[in-house]
Amino acid sequence: MEKKKILFVCMGNICRSPSAEAVMKKIVQDNSLSDFFEIDSAGTIGYHAGEPADSRMKRHASNRGVHLTSISRKVNPSYDFDYYDYIIGMDDSNMSDLYEMASSELARQKIYKMTDFCSNKKYISVPDPYYGGSQGFELVLDILDDACNGLLDFLKHD
Repeated sequence: MEKKKILFVCMGNICRSPSAEAVMKKIVQDNSLSDFFEIDSAGTIGYHAGEPADSRMKRHASNRGVHLTSISRKVNPSYDFDYYDYIIGMDDSNMSDLYEMASSELARQKIYKMTDFCSNKKYISVPDPYYGGSQGFELVLDILDDACNGLLDFLKHD
């Protein structure tokens, strides 16, 4: 398998995308495939750049054995679209922002929506849990677990 480089993207890069990064890293590690992947996350805005993931998100993820260690950064269109093979947005707003940032058709072809990889087609996006309660963080992790497993299956055949 050729090494795949994946960038997960949400708005602020403190809840959903760092969780997707950590969930995917755990799944590939559990499948002894870490050498075949480079996984990172970023946000469409830089408001939280330099900050760790949201403490509530970290706590909920940690309860599942998933550890969020990334530091927030903003998407760098002049670098990220060239470097990464797959750029995966969490919702329609992120997708729209990513398409605007993409400078070529080749760059746009790298953009995917996270829920497109879900086996459970109940959700069309990964909802932002920032202003909600515990159930929102748990739902995000449920969706990401399903989607990341689907993504790994997709990448094994791509």
